[in-house]
Amino acid sequence: MTDQSGLMAAVDDSPKGGGLRALLGENLRQYGIMLALVLIVIFFAVWTDGRILMPNNLWTLVQQNAYVLILALGMLMVIIAGHIDLSVGSVVAFIGGVVGWLMFTYPFWHSHWYLAVGVGLGLGLIVGVWQGFWVAFVRIPAFVVTLAGMLLFRGLAQIVASRTMAGFEHGFNQIAGGSLPNFLGFAANPLNFLFKAGSPFGQDFDVVTLVLGLAGIAAIVITTLRSRQSQLQHNLTVESRTVMVIRLGVIGLAIFLITAVLSMNLIGGTPIVLVIVGALIFIYSFVTSRTTFGRHVYAVGGNRNAALLSGVKTARVDFLLFVNMGLLAAVAAIVTTSRAGAAVAAAGQNYELDAIASCFIGGTAVSGGIGKVGGAMVGALIMGVLNMGLSIRGIDANTQMAIKGLVLLLAVAFDLVSKRRSGVS
Repeated sequence: MTDQSGLMAAVDDSPKGGGLRALLGENLRQYGIMLALVLIVIFFAVWTDGRILMPNNLWTLVQQNAYVLILALGMLMVIIAGHIDLSVGSVVAFIGGVVGWLMFTYPFWHSHWYLAVGVGLGLGLIVGVWQGFWVAFVRIPAFVVTLAGMLLFRGLAQIVASRTMAGFEHGFNQIAGGSLPNFLGFAANPLNFLFKAGSPFGQDFDVVTLVLGLAGIAAIVITTLRSRQSQLQHNLTVESRTVMVIRLGVIGLAIFLITAVLSMNLIGGTPIVLVIVGALIFIYSFVTSRTTFGRHVYAVGGNRNAALLSGVKTARVDFLLFVNMGLLAAVAAIVTTSRAGAAVAAAGQNYELDAIASCFIGGTAVSGGIGKVGGAMVGALIMGVLNMGLSIRGIDANTQMAIKGLVLLLAVAFDLVSKRRSGVS
């Protein structure tokens, strides 16, 4: 029965709740991708003698792959709606070049770097409006529009950043390279006695990082319970209490362990860029699952004609998707330029491929209509762990690219085979 009084009703078993077998049948792809990430991490932990799990390497993993996580959020929605965006890498280079040029050329923008960041975000919106207009209102296929955009903005990047521009303000470089202030101090590591003196795993914990991790766990639990309660009130099928508790327990444990390890890194505490990415993940999870616009995106991707007949303004949805993609590309450009400490025309190479691969590996349907923020983020982490693990082992970049291509092909093949076996067209 559904209790209207509070969140505790959401943990009650319901006759409408599915059992473990039914739930896994509906979410096999999602759980399979999470299991794949765990297995890949274990494999590289063994192969690299634990080096990939060291606190400093975890910090670097977050820093190096922030752009993929950011771009994948926008690409996910674009693909769900049945489109594709091939231009994001070039847009990153162009906007990064403009922001870098402003700070490098003019003292005012150098000392007021946050204004240059604002210009970059505004420019991203303009790029999104430009591409969204051709897709939504002129009805040119997104593949063609963004292919043209890939060439257009790469050319503009070559013009704006014809030479490398570096030497930016410290505050700007801190966006991707800095950490939150450690104003809460450190907590003693109770397992310090298990490690040798100077071991990276024997360091004290940064309390700010631990608090943020626990806050994240609490937010996930509360959001899950509220969502389940809402589904029960609307007579929708929900997962059983046992499965929900197990799922939340595994996710909570994973976040806690990651947070604990990250809090021991010698570079700093919580990376600022991780806070930015975390906020974006929370926002886009809410948008895709709890808003009318999010439902319209899935409706357009599932069956555009049916959505149009149902009153969905498909052109408006398409337009806003590309405006959003332009904004996220600007965020990725700022993060990328900050991390490099320089603006170069060659920035953003293959970024669009990384974002697209993350979505497909994370379970987003090639045909549109299906995909989740969590899946895309797991897909991006798989790509990041592969990159770092192979780099630690000294595997060259060309071999890494070939391995990532095989992983993408296998992920999409698994998705299509699974749908055919379940009778989904």
